[in-house]
Amino acid sequence: QVQLVESGGGLVQAGGSLRLSCAASGRTFSNYAMGWFRQALGKEREFVATISRSGATAYYSDSVKGRFTISRDNAKNTVYLQMNSLKPEDTAVFYCAASVEPAHHLTSYYIWGQGTQVTVSS
Repeated sequence: QVQLVESGGGLVQAGGSLRLSCAASGRTFSNYAMGWFRQALGKEREFVATISRSGATAYYSDSVKGRFTISRDNAKNTVYLQMNSLKPEDTAVFYCAASVEPAHHLTSYYIWGQGTQVTVSS
């Protein structure tokens, strides 16, 4: 079973960009679809993006479509989330997670990272 470690969070001004990384341990990373979720203070964890095992297919929430891009490098056991045109409402802890197939629902994911904080100032 893989373990996931996110990095790349931080403080950025509105309109800026960040790239999150999620590094997976183990040799079976390419067997998992991957997803990014986020949880703002006092709110439920919500879906952001998901990508298939090969990286050929990706889906996004309406709130980030056109601004965020999910990608993966199976040779490096890493999934990325490129975030552009950031808004204050994007402020949250971002989590990566592993699933069998790309999915929007967090209950489909059974391996989670510890999260990385993203703060967007206005």
